[in-house]
Amino acid sequence: MSRLVSAKEMLTKAKAGKYAVGQFNINNLEWTKSILQTAQELQSPVILGVSEGAGKYMCGYKTVVGMVEGMLEELDITVPVALHLDHGSFEGAKACINAGFSSIMFDGSSLPIDENVQKTTELVNTCNILGLSLEAEVGSIGGEEDGVIGAGECADPDECKKVADLGVTMLAAGIGNIHGKYPENWAGLSFETLDAIQAKTGDMPLVLHGGTGIPADMIKKAISLGVAKINVNTECQLAFQEATRKYIEAGKDLEGKGFDPRKLLAPGAEAIKATVKEKMELFGSVGKAN
Repeated sequence: MSRLVSAKEMLTKAKAGKYAVGQFNINNLEWTKSILQTAQELQSPVILGVSEGAGKYMCGYKTVVGMVEGMLEELDITVPVALHLDHGSFEGAKACINAGFSSIMFDGSSLPIDENVQKTTELVNTCNILGLSLEAEVGSIGGEEDGVIGAGECADPDECKKVADLGVTMLAAGIGNIHGKYPENWAGLSFETLDAIQAKTGDMPLVLHGGTGIPADMIKKAISLGVAKINVNTECQLAFQEATRKYIEAGKDLEGKGFDPRKLLAPGAEAIKATVKEKMELFGSVGKAN
């Protein structure tokens, strides 16, 4: 029996309670363990995100499901955890459904709207039967993620309504946000667009991609305007990189058994925990697991 849950209930509660659940992307065992332990400690629901590239890196979706299911049991994780495909293609979505993911994102934002609607509809039907949550995207998110480059455009609220009405669980809509680090000349989030999208999509939880580097006040304002899921990836990678660099530059890998990967990767894993904790506190999801 899977311990994973769909993201539907946690996001419906978040939207109603004016807080957001973090999606933290995973890349390996250390990442996954750090995020799950922090969620348990803070009693926060959590979404583990897996991009298609990270899925391949971790040997495939079945390996990912096996690792996460094993950890939930052996770490005795009792908070709600969804395992979510991030920016999935149509084929990737089907592969993750078969592998046992509890939540899927189909990113049809680069397709003509009619094709996006048709493929999303097919996945809505499948996910409804299996009890999985489904995220759709309208208006591409800027920056680069696994080779997909977008300019950070703003979605058309009418197109958002069209896709929301298909029965998806949550909707990612471009509001000027981008993946990765934000450039100096970034114009900021378009709250006007977000407000217009929420007006047309009602109770549907909205998703903010590219959560790294968006100022805290903008994050809070986005949550007040209906964002219930915020994706964080780059920030955990930067924290891990910085802690690992410090460990090696201090020569600790050359002292005693400091080269042991369990020691070498420990500071990075702790840095991920600290980042996740900071985000969960900012998003308001601490203590919301029950």
